[in-house]
Amino acid sequence: MENDSSSPRHILQSVFGFSDFRAPQNEIIDTIIEGGDALVLMPTGGGKSLCYQIPAIIREGCGVVISPLIALMQDQVSAMQLLGVKVAFLNSTLDPRTAQEIAKALQNDELDLLYIAPERLNQERTLQLLSQSKIALFAIDEAHCVSQWGHDFRTDYLKLSMLHELFPQIPRIALTATADARTKEEILFRLQLQDARQFIAGFDRPNIRYRITLKQNAKTQLLKFLKLDHPSDAGIIYCLSRKKTEDIADWLRGQGFNALPYHAGLSSQTRSNHQARFLREEGLIIVATIAFGMGIDKPDVRFVAHLDLPKTIESYYQETGRAGRDGQPANAWMIYGLQDVIKLRQMMEDSDGSEEHKRAEQHRLNAMLGLCEITSCRRQTLLSYFGEDLEQPCGNCDSCLEPVETWDGTEAARMALSAAYRTEQRFGVNHLIDVLRESNSDKIFQFGHQKLPSYGIGKGIDSNQWRSVFRQLVARGYMSVDLERYGALRLEEKCRPLLRGEASIQLRRDIKQKTVRRQTKTPLASEIDVALWEALRECRRLFAEELGVPPYVIFHDSSLQEMCIMLPRDIQEFGLINGVGERKMEKYGPAFMHIIAEHLAA
Repeated sequence: MENDSSSPRHILQSVFGFSDFRAPQNEIIDTIIEGGDALVLMPTGGGKSLCYQIPAIIREGCGVVISPLIALMQDQVSAMQLLGVKVAFLNSTLDPRTAQEIAKALQNDELDLLYIAPERLNQERTLQLLSQSKIALFAIDEAHCVSQWGHDFRTDYLKLSMLHELFPQIPRIALTATADARTKEEILFRLQLQDARQFIAGFDRPNIRYRITLKQNAKTQLLKFLKLDHPSDAGIIYCLSRKKTEDIADWLRGQGFNALPYHAGLSSQTRSNHQARFLREEGLIIVATIAFGMGIDKPDVRFVAHLDLPKTIESYYQETGRAGRDGQPANAWMIYGLQDVIKLRQMMEDSDGSEEHKRAEQHRLNAMLGLCEITSCRRQTLLSYFGEDLEQPCGNCDSCLEPVETWDGTEAARMALSAAYRTEQRFGVNHLIDVLRESNSDKIFQFGHQKLPSYGIGKGIDSNQWRSVFRQLVARGYMSVDLERYGALRLEEKCRPLLRGEASIQLRRDIKQKTVRRQTKTPLASEIDVALWEALRECRRLFAEELGVPPYVIFHDSSLQEMCIMLPRDIQEFGLINGVGERKMEKYGPAFMHIIAEHLAA
């Protein structure tokens, strides 16, 4: 049969132009051709579509592909038509006459493949049409959408078990690039595929370089990444909110990049146009929420960047997998911070899911945090999550290429835990740092925290390092964020041995990013040190975020510039700066003076 014109290998070569199958494509194809069911877990770019396209061409009748991506069906169909395959799609974008013609072609056995959206499939008239036609197979693409534990849950997918009930003799193949053990089991259960053969190809994408770093100034970090690594490449940038996608896309255009937003708040026509442009144009960047990208076939996406933390490792893997489908080198770049964790946990808490579902999501978020904070090979950890072992470090992630410096954080961790405990686990990171660093803020004296044993015991560690300590303690499960108390940090059972002196902890040392000088409305005077200027701006930003006010409410740029020039040595000299009144001198002076003192001592 290998030399037969209707053999899988002949069709692979003659129709699709590939010389040979990748394992386990040939086994999957043989299973479906022989009438068996299959569940296929295969990484993005691994060739999943061939596993149902070739059987659909060989088997008698038409292969029906259920896909959630209406916007992509036209491109998929056009590509197949160029190969000479008899293919069409049925979805809400068609006018009644065209839809009727396609239905007639299906009934007359004139199609090899028909793509249908799940919403369309669930209509009575569609089911009646299928029952009157000769069907070769059903392919359920993006099968993780059926799982309530998956990251792209679609209610319409829950009804797809009817295919087994209404068409028991027709083989079914469910395919996805991402599913942990729990999601996989739910796919099998929901689609009644318990007896199906399971094919799990390797999850590794060795051409993708994983890079994860601490969020310090998102726009500056992104700009540096793009200008150094991808000045004219196509890529996807993921953000958590719709507003942020619009803001980043606008800003990138101002920086000379060709960028478009994509989120569910845009009209369907705009989303379709932006997606079509991304697929067709070179060097275009899409800035998107997670609503974008599922099933994207663009092979030359050179980077995927995350400006916010994904909720799960599955989401991260699925989204980063859209880079480098052509097998050429690609980057998966991400920045994250503790604020991302608090925001995601708040979103989970406010969701309509059951308590069990919320707990499962929290565990998945913790696993995502763990991937960020590890000091060993990221690829080994990523693959281990999906049950795959990589014996040696990959040599193509930031941890392998630039090994992380660690330090004995045992004593610092005990101080942090003690501060949270002695303040009754009612306060967030900023206040706990104030306690540890002997701040004179109003809040300290309001609650009498200047009398605590923890007050001032951490003066030897700067604020940024303390933020790193708290972030890593949360990531590793020693502390958690109490959303009902507006981000208060509380102790977890895991911290007891550490507090009692029975355990130690190595923490990663955050490397401060090299400062990139930004354009300002007024050029900086030549005597101003750019590094000091940026450090003072960062200090101002943190105060502004904590109080929910614009940065200029703390200090105007002119005040910061004067600090850089005068370099006050004590609080009295600091009070002479224009814009520094007594209240601001008392409230903000110690933090800004500390930065200036560090600069003078360097």
